[in-house]
Amino acid sequence: MHEDLLTIGAFAARARLSAKALRLYDRLGLLAPAYVDASSGYRYYRAAQVERARLVALLRQLDMPLARIAEVAGAEGAAAARLLDAYWADVEARLAGQRTLAEYLRGRLSGRSDEMYGKFAVETVDVPARVVITEARHTLADELPAWIGAALGRLEAAAQECGGVAAAPFVVYHAEVSMESDGPAQACVPVADEAAARAWAGRQGRGRETGVRVEPAARLAYVRIAKAQVAHPQILAAFEAVEGWLGREGLEPDGPCREIYFADWAAAGPEDPVCDVAFPVRSR
Repeated sequence: MHEDLLTIGAFAARARLSAKALRLYDRLGLLAPAYVDASSGYRYYRAAQVERARLVALLRQLDMPLARIAEVAGAEGAAAARLLDAYWADVEARLAGQRTLAEYLRGRLSGRSDEMYGKFAVETVDVPARVVITEARHTLADELPAWIGAALGRLEAAAQECGGVAAAPFVVYHAEVSMESDGPAQACVPVADEAAARAWAGRQGRGRETGVRVEPAARLAYVRIAKAQVAHPQILAAFEAVEGWLGREGLEPDGPCREIYFADWAAAGPEDPVCDVAFPVRSR
């Protein structure tokens, strides 16, 4: 056995970790011993592994998933820092969403719903008739964000064959989407050339339920929300705020509700406005 190998006890002392933690890291595939004695099963480590052991322990304190710990620990310098930055951005976005959800639930549980809805400023806008290319899917709430991003990405790419994107993309909900109800939802991208859009639709298979239609002119009542507020179920507060406003104004929905995505989602921070929650409306 090489003289530069350390017993697990000696290595644990240098790394300021317990032998139990080191055995766990080995079992999780995060830090394997340099050598395991075949007859005794004793683990031995090299001094050069101390830094990785300490890094793994610190990353676990951030509640980082094992796969991402392996990525960060396996990278070097600036690349490792970028991986950590990406993970922490995800954490902050999740915390911002949870903070908004807690506020929403606190308002419901305390009977302060009117006060909570009052934080949303409802406005109206008239939009013209538009040709849209579409992709529909039955989806539950936990699958919805990934599908929206992918579907709108596919449609925005396809829009280049249809005269280009003519207005902000949006998602229409033809029925409730929750953890118990799967919609369907329909991703829509307005395009400039109806003939080209119908030709594009004719070339598509049926795998993703793509299509083209003319979205009629409408008056929309909407509230603008930040990225952190888009996650389900906290986005429900925005929909409920618009519905309550319609009742007070003597209006009613004139079609399915929708989310209009007008900003660069990837570049936006948790508090940046990215989406309008809207209903087509008419007088009663």
